[in-house]
Amino acid sequence: MVERSRPSGRVRALVPLGAALALLTACALPDAQPSPPTRFDRPVERSLSSSTLRTAHERSSDGVVASGGDPAPYNYAPTVLAEPDGEGMHHRAWWCSQLPGIGPPGDDVLFAESGALDREFTADGAPAVPVFTAEPGAFDGKHTCDPSVLRTGGRYYLYYTGAAAEHAHGNAIGVASSTDGRAWRREAGGRSIVRPSGEVHRANDYGAGQPSALFLDGWFYLMFTDTTASGAGWNGAGQFVLRARDPEFTDRVQSLDDTGFTPAGTTDAARRRSVVDAFSADWTWSDALQAFLIAHQTEQGTTITSWDRDFTRHPYAPLLVPGPWREGPGLVRGDDGHAPTSTADPCGTVPVDLLRATEPDPAPTALRSFGLDVVGVRGCADPAGARDVLEAFGVPSPERTVDVVRGGRKVRVERRSVAATMVRRVLDERVPALEDVPVAGTVRAGAPVLRSPAGELVVLDDHDRAWTILADSAAANDSPVTDLDQQAWDALPRAGDLR
Repeated sequence: MVERSRPSGRVRALVPLGAALALLTACALPDAQPSPPTRFDRPVERSLSSSTLRTAHERSSDGVVASGGDPAPYNYAPTVLAEPDGEGMHHRAWWCSQLPGIGPPGDDVLFAESGALDREFTADGAPAVPVFTAEPGAFDGKHTCDPSVLRTGGRYYLYYTGAAAEHAHGNAIGVASSTDGRAWRREAGGRSIVRPSGEVHRANDYGAGQPSALFLDGWFYLMFTDTTASGAGWNGAGQFVLRARDPEFTDRVQSLDDTGFTPAGTTDAARRRSVVDAFSADWTWSDALQAFLIAHQTEQGTTITSWDRDFTRHPYAPLLVPGPWREGPGLVRGDDGHAPTSTADPCGTVPVDLLRATEPDPAPTALRSFGLDVVGVRGCADPAGARDVLEAFGVPSPERTVDVVRGGRKVRVERRSVAATMVRRVLDERVPALEDVPVAGTVRAGAPVLRSPAGELVVLDDHDRAWTILADSAAANDSPVTDLDQQAWDALPRAGDLR
């Protein structure tokens, strides 16, 4: 097991702010020795909460929803993506476990999926399948654990904790990529992308790990544990943030410190500022709340701590998702790591759902789902917020057509039935904040559709620019389809994607 410290192979992790000790395996954190109270010398004085969020519809699954089956001795540290599937959402989960006969005898990353969070996750007729394991001789030669998955630019990216040996203190973080979320290729030449800073020697020599990644405004953001950082607490607790323009964290790397994001050159910059006093945290960006939401375990369940975009203040008081837990939560997130948007009430409701291990047995296992809704949100109060929140929705336009929001732009679609094939849902009422957003183009009924030699379809708008669509959109629009050769296809003026 990816050990976080002592020879027994199973260790306890101190949870911040007085929470109970959680028994962890593999990438777990070690016992901390008695020390002075946890420090609060990070920028708390300029981070006062300004608003209390209202919540409703608290929920949890009746039992375990994800596991590796009887051979798996533990199941924890999940990451969950919610992907649109017709009118609902399809959920894909990856987590830390171990199955016999899979690669080196250490931690593996398992995968399974489900149509609903409160129903059993499965894969290929089994409870789960292994999709990522250790690479002998590399920094992750014994264990791969703590997965965090996002999808952008048509690829999935897996950030994970790696350890070279059974008692190799000083874990590090690696990244792999995939086209389907199941067959992974190590990136960065198979080397770690984030290592322990080594600024402070502590009894907790776990190192760097437990990553959580998201994509925002063209930046890859990475939050992670580093028990050797100067900004960590006496027990090694703390979460540090890097961002970069590329998934391997080599392009324009910046580190979050007390003055904000500062150019760092590499990921080895000093880590003086922690954004939450915790181990094994997960995070998301909420477009409706315009805030980072960080999920971390406290005494009564999972606490959600907020930060504004610049990490200067907590815009909201902490939320609590109550219930039993044994180790770190995995927030349900969209492909890019953003909080999912409510289909029923996208502007006013933010669903907060997660999976977490709930039993020791003796290591953390029994993944169950928990959640609640944040209600009364004014997520579409201004044009910028409305564009973000209503991405892939349709709204009635002033011209008795439907405005489809894609890529932060409005595309006017003449037929509502056609717009419905391009979006998650067509709302019944107009959204005033979208009125000032320029119209990028209009798709008329019967507009020409062109097909590439590979079968890809585009529809031409009123400016003869090509928008990528699916076959059901072309059929609903009664559009004639013309086949193009490759040269003509490559010459088309592209406008965007309406799939």
